Amino acid sequence: MQIIQTVVVKQILTEKSKEKLFEQYNHQKLQLQKECSQLQFELKRLEKTKSFSQRELKSHFEKEINKRLEKEKLLEFQIEQLHMLPLGSELKEKEVQALIEIKVGDSWSQQLGQPVIIIKDGIIEEIREGE
Repeated sequence: MQIIQTVVVKQILTEKSKEKLFEQYNHQKLQLQKECSQLQFELKRLEKTKSFSQRELKSHFEKEINKRLEKEKLLEFQIEQLHMLPLGSELKEKEVQALIEIKVGDSWSQQLGQPVIIIKDGIIEEIREGE
């Protein structure tokens, strides 16, 4: 019988992966800043039309802008943390689903452990069974 199990994918921090993460975080941060600017522009444009309740309109846009500002703060925190992490650290990148084969007589406790895939610079370095 096959069952679906969650597998954690971790990345070993190297100079190359650290640089890539910085680029990724900075790109996301710039994107959020662009979205905030666009939302502010749209708010001003819609305020001029007078076809919407000004208070509700402003409230809605401020809520959307604040969401993006919070995400930007989180990215800044992640960038700070990345500066402090030593090379060789393992970072959880994501989780994926895998099919595993089980059969009568298998140890259930071994099947319950969560496997981990370790990646270094885009190459699978290790597969750990049931951490």
